[in-house]
Amino acid sequence: MRFLWSSNLWWMLALPGLPAFYLWLLRRGVKPALRLPSLNVARAAAGRRWRRHVPPALVFGALSLLALAFARPTVSMTLPWAKTTILLAVDISHSMAVADVQPTRMAAAQEAAKVFLDGVPRHIEVGLVTFADSAQVAQQATLDRAAVAGAIDAIQMQFGTAIGNGIVLSLAELFPEHGIDVTELSLGTSTEARSLDERAKPRPKQIEPVPAGSYDAAAIILLTDGRRTTGIDTIEAAKMAADRGVRIHVVGLGTPDGHRTMGDDTALYMQLDEPTLRQVATMTGGEYFRAVTAESLRSVYRDLGSQLEVVRRETELTAPMALAAAVLLLAGAALSVWWFGRVA
Repeated sequence: MRFLWSSNLWWMLALPGLPAFYLWLLRRGVKPALRLPSLNVARAAAGRRWRRHVPPALVFGALSLLALAFARPTVSMTLPWAKTTILLAVDISHSMAVADVQPTRMAAAQEAAKVFLDGVPRHIEVGLVTFADSAQVAQQATLDRAAVAGAIDAIQMQFGTAIGNGIVLSLAELFPEHGIDVTELSLGTSTEARSLDERAKPRPKQIEPVPAGSYDAAAIILLTDGRRTTGIDTIEAAKMAADRGVRIHVVGLGTPDGHRTMGDDTALYMQLDEPTLRQVATMTGGEYFRAVTAESLRSVYRDLGSQLEVVRRETELTAPMALAAAVLLLAGAALSVWWFGRVA
């Protein structure tokens, strides 16, 4: 436990004086003797003497809690994950057909995504966004795991890699009220040919940026095996996510060292842009993972699933302590009125 206002702990030094003051009040004078009609009445009265100490003890407990709450205590707690939506953003470019990850990158990615799907708590909605030269919502977020698994199995590979488009379309799904323009995300528009500033259509609605990773209602898991070749700039898209507090966990898949050749001898530029992908994860408060085998990819997805079930967070206890103190005060007053007919 730590305290945000630790200097206020000095008030705790006054607490030992309260029991001493109470004992002094009890002993400050000798009350005159009472005549009782019988010995049974005296015994009954003696048997209930403890009651007179209960309300003061409750008040003392309440004051102790208030003094502690005044220092604003916090603890690190493992809490159930608050997020309700996860979007899987999956690269479906033709480079995913390469077999350096057995049986192919795409097949391994599909299998790992379904492993992740099985491990996600049932109350969390999962959706699927795919991207190549354009981005599409393959399955809107849903609790229906079979529907998401079916969308994963139905993936068809395309040319191009528009990582930024996949991120922006995911954000549009999570924040439909923000008016994010997605009309050009299906056109594969290259930012080299036309920048964001040159677009004739209105910009998305201006929002007030929030701390990165602070949005607890959703997260994006991005999987890609290459680098952006078209579409919205990846970092520009990541900034949109960071401004909305959405974490992006990035999984880099396959060979990070350059060109490979597929069956038709077509050279594909497949160098994994790890610096950019790491930057996407860092600036949004997420994590970056690199998987070079099918088993390592499944392990990454399993780890992500377990991380997303619970979260450790600094939780302030001021309000709960103040509420507990109020309950003790009310209990002490109620017992005093019930037993003695007065609050004293």
